[in-house]
Amino acid sequence: MPGDPAPVVQIFGFENDQATRAAIRFFKERRVAIHLVDLRKRPIAPGELRRFTARLGARALLDETSRAYRDGGLAYLRLEDDEIAERLLSDARLLRLPLARFGKAVTAGRDEATWKAWLAGPRPAG
Repeated sequence: MPGDPAPVVQIFGFENDQATRAAIRFFKERRVAIHLVDLRKRPIAPGELRRFTARLGARALLDETSRAYRDGGLAYLRLEDDEIAERLLSDARLLRLPLARFGKAVTAGRDEATWKAWLAGPRPAG
């Protein structure tokens, strides 16, 4: 509809992260407005992280291939979701980036198939 606002995708990541740059490029090539939150400049808000963990689960947000994960020895620990969420809040390097939000839909990591579905489907609410 002519009065509908343009869709906006919110991306959480590091400006110099390859996967975050790929997500930015993906949406810019499709002329979708983006709002980048550089986690080096501003940490993710606890409420925003809860939104992602509620939909995806805390373990899905944990980047088990990251250097911070290996250096922290997290592979040897059995962590509950709330403990994982605490660690993600305290160290953004543990996040599987980019985190992308389109209305109420969210993704963690590079997920172009889902992003294409967002753009092909109806506009998000909220």
